[in-house]
Amino acid sequence: IFRAVLRGHFNLKSDPWPHISDGAKDVVRRLLKQDPKERMTAAEALHHPWVREGGIAGDNVIDDTVTQRLKKFSEMTKFKKTALKIIATNLSDAEIKGLGEMFKGFDKDASGTITLQELNEGLDSLSLENTSKGKDGTGLGDKMSIEEIKELLLAVDADKDGTISYEEFIAATIHLNKLENEENLWKAFQEFDADGSGHITTEELMETLKKHSSPMAMEEVQDMIAEVDKDNNGVINYDEFVSMMRQSGPNKD
Repeated sequence: IFRAVLRGHFNLKSDPWPHISDGAKDVVRRLLKQDPKERMTAAEALHHPWVREGGIAGDNVIDDTVTQRLKKFSEMTKFKKTALKIIATNLSDAEIKGLGEMFKGFDKDASGTITLQELNEGLDSLSLENTSKGKDGTGLGDKMSIEEIKELLLAVDADKDGTISYEEFIAATIHLNKLENEENLWKAFQEFDADGSGHITTEELMETLKKHSSPMAMEEVQDMIAEVDKDNNGVINYDEFVSMMRQSGPNKD
């Protein structure tokens, strides 16, 4: 590969390039120009429509990445899942185009929801695809049991209707780099902070969870507040909200 790049001969037609957007391929081609005078500079690259924040880059998912994201989402608290659902509804069609196509691939009957059977068949198809590409060792490329898939569906199914809606799927599979965008986080925070006080109260969190997810008992919501409320004043400010959203690793309810 290194020698081919030095010669200026590189193949953008073999897998996985057919699944990569034209914008991404344009960046690669321009960065690999042999002639330095024709090659895109770092500054130009950062301002390319595919690279810049709010640009045209979509959120295409390749191979078992969707499985990884679903699993990661399933480990999040209901608070964080709901916030991601709110963020997902505010993203442009261009930003989630790849995920939208992936959803259609799972939703075989075009009902607007993914059933347990459709999720099982879709993930099974991804597992077989990864195995055919040599990813047949242990890990996320392995076939999941129906019990594991059912647990995954239940974890993603925020409104508990037994299926995964389009909004729930997008929330679960958007790239978490969307959490680096302050505008996305601020819009989500404002949805929780109904009275615009700059703080999320227990009552506001209860109402937002009920609206976007499913109702929870007062005691459960109070525990959620306490987990995020670092200064122990009984409410969640914006900085505490951002800290929760950017926290990595398992943080299940």
